[in-house]
Amino acid sequence: MRLTRPMLAVAGAAAAVALAGCGSSGESDAAAKVPVAATGSLESLAAKVKCTPNMQIDSDEVRQAICKTSAGKFVFATFATDRGQREWINDAKDYGGFYLVGRKWVAVGEDKTVKALQGTLGGDEEIGTDHSKHTS
Repeated sequence: MRLTRPMLAVAGAAAAVALAGCGSSGESDAAAKVPVAATGSLESLAAKVKCTPNMQIDSDEVRQAICKTSAGKFVFATFATDRGQREWINDAKDYGGFYLVGRKWVAVGEDKTVKALQGTLGGDEEIGTDHSKHTS
């Protein structure tokens, strides 16, 4: 049987699909522990992590509160639009910090706090600019 390019492409695709499940178990275990990102109002998200939000901003575009749990203190914000959320995060990341990002919400705090919240709320961690190496 003679191998042709289309046959090689099909064989390569089949091999790629077969190998896709062969990642390191540490990565898949860590990914399996992060729940699907939660959704809802600021109050419902705060209730999931058992905090009473202390409202700082309550506008049509953004709602922001300070929360405190056993994991630590953090800022919780919800947004009316995905674009508004991304613009807020991009501006805020210039100041450093750790961000847990879900659909139209973000929690900002210390790394350990954000990681603890991720176990309940899901979401993706983003890290702000590190200014510790800057000198005056």
